[in-house]
This record gives sequence, structure tokens and C-alpha cells, in this order.
Amino acid sequence: MKGYDYKVTAAGRINIIGEHIDYCGGKVFPAALSLKNTIYARPNGTDKINLSWTTLSDKVTLDIGKLESYADEKYAKFQAGCAHLWKSAGHKVMGCDMLYDCTVPFGSGLSSSAAIEVSTLAALATLAGEALDKREIALIAQRAEREYAGVNCGIMDQYASANGKKDCAMILDCKSVTHEYVPFRLGDYSLVIINCNKPHNLAESKYNERRAETEAGLEALQTVLPVSCLAEVTPEMFSKYGGLLKGKVHDRCRHVVEECERVTLAAEAMKRGDIKGLGGLLNSSHKSLKELYEVTGRELDALAEAAQKHPACVGSRMTGAGFGGCTVSIVDKDGVDDFKKTVSAEYKKKIGYDCKIYNAEIADGITVEKLG
Repeated sequence: MKGYDYKVTAAGRINIIGEHIDYCGGKVFPAALSLKNTIYARPNGTDKINLSWTTLSDKVTLDIGKLESYADEKYAKFQAGCAHLWKSAGHKVMGCDMLYDCTVPFGSGLSSSAAIEVSTLAALATLAGEALDKREIALIAQRAEREYAGVNCGIMDQYASANGKKDCAMILDCKSVTHEYVPFRLGDYSLVIINCNKPHNLAESKYNERRAETEAGLEALQTVLPVSCLAEVTPEMFSKYGGLLKGKVHDRCRHVVEECERVTLAAEAMKRGDIKGLGGLLNSSHKSLKELYEVTGRELDALAEAAQKHPACVGSRMTGAGFGGCTVSIVDKDGVDDFKKTVSAEYKKKIGYDCKIYNAEIADGITVEKLG
């Protein structure tokens, strides 16, 4: 982009498996996508941050001395929150111009907000001449999501956006905030991402309610178990003590315990090249998210069910927070075209409008390019 000094990107993310367990201290299995937020940035020698967008006519100016006062800014609250928290952490925030170009679909469950937050922090660090600490960037981006959007999110989205690696998924330990890369080689299979086109809103989609339910369950289990988070509860422990929990709290916690186990099994399957085994775990995950955690909804269920019954598909599930957004499916390459056509037609017949299929690859998280 002519006239700018740097091109900084951060990725959207897909979560292969491990849903609604990052805020319970669990291990998750995300990967960064080639769908990303790109910022073209340059210093401007002032005490202002000027924001603009390729898809909006709006322009917003943030006063670096008043960054805490923009929480209600429609298009710039994430950027203002990130800059405020970055500055509060002792980092230098320079006056600059930032042009945003986001290819992560909004409301898709592919973490457009995390991509915006992480790329904003990476751009601020780059302009100030700082080395990029991707872990710190992810943690501060998470705080911005919590404090400026009111979403009590876990660390997965921001961490995957920052630390993703091309052609790799990662086992992210959300308690210690550390990760291990796992080569994501599907061989004769492809990853297909489909958006049900029902936008979700985390703050309004009972996300915080689910978190409160799991915290209530943990508190009850801690009266009989020496655990610091729900992810430390093994299936054996839950079998013995789960009866302490009643109704929906029992269901929510059962999902978390079993989903944590599925992540471990999925990583093992991926490492040994057992793609069909991985697909079966995706199917089990969706069933649990539908029946125990109740975060799927009619649209995501329609997509997953149409996918799962297609002969070329070995597994499909919702990905992201739910209540709208996307499914991820593992499909035999020879049957991908028919899979897309058939699932799209079945979805429209059942729901009444089209879904959208994305062409995306597993990509790097943060990237920085010095422009000429």
C-alpha cells in the first residue's frame, strides 16, 4: 500500500476441536487461517492515532492521552482498548496512521475481533521498534476483549491469531498459556469451512452464562477434589463425583471434561495420521455441543448433519462459540466438489437461505513486512 511503512497482519483462526474449554483451563487444538486482518501503518509525528478502513468511509482519531475514553466507539473500541492496555503495560504508543483491511468474516466464529486486536498490538510494537512478544500480545488482546467488549473470553482466539504457524495446528494449554505445534497434514483429505450465515454475537449469545455455569460446577467439585480448574477433572473423577452437580450445570461440566479428553485423543490421532479417527472425534464434539452445552442451534446443526451424512466426509462439527458461525469438516479430496454442492443445497432447503464456503489454508499468525 503506497505511502505506508509497514504491513502487519494477524490471522483469524479455526478450532479443530476443544470448544468452550479454554476458559476452563483446558487444552485446545486451533490453527491460524489465511483469512486475516491486515494493517498498513506509518508514524505521523503527533499524539494521535488515526484509523481508517478499506471497507468503511468512517475515519476515527484517538487521542493517545485519552485512550481509556473510547469504550463506546463503534468501530474503534478494540483498537483503543488495545492501545490503552499496551500503554498501561509500559510500552510506548506512537502517533500513527493505521489502515485496516479485514478478510476474516465478521460474526463468523473465526475470530475477526482477535485478528484486529492482535494485529493492532503488533503494529504498535513494530512502529515503536519493539521486538514482538507474541505471548504478551495475545494476553493483552484478551484483556481488551474482556474489558472493552464485555466478553469473558479465554485465551485461545488471541493466542492462535498471534502464534499460528503455516501448515500446523497447535496444542494450546490454556492454563499455562504454552503451546506445542502439531503438523496438520490431512493427506487425501481437505478441511472445508462453511458459514451458516447466521451472525453470532458473543456478548448476547449466552457465552458468559455458560462460563458462569462451569464456574459454579467447578466450585461444587472443589469441595471433594483438589483441582484448580475444571480441565483437571478426569472422566474417572467426574464419573465418581459428577452426581454432586444437577441439571444444566452437570451437563455443561460433563461436556468440558469429555471435550478435554477428545482434544488429547485428537492430537494423538493427528500425530499418527489417523484422519478418520480425528473425524469421529469431531462428530462426537458436535453432538456434545448440541446436547450437553446447547450452543449449536438449528443452523449449525443443519450444516453438521448434512456434512456428516455425506459419504466423502469423515467428520464435521461447529467451531467457535456457537449460536451461529461456522462448521469445520474433513472431506475426502475426491469428493469435495460434490460435498460442497450437496451440503449447500440441503442447507438452503432446510433453512431457507444460502450458506457460504470459504477457501482458506492453515497459515502463519502475526506477520510484519517493511514496505519500500
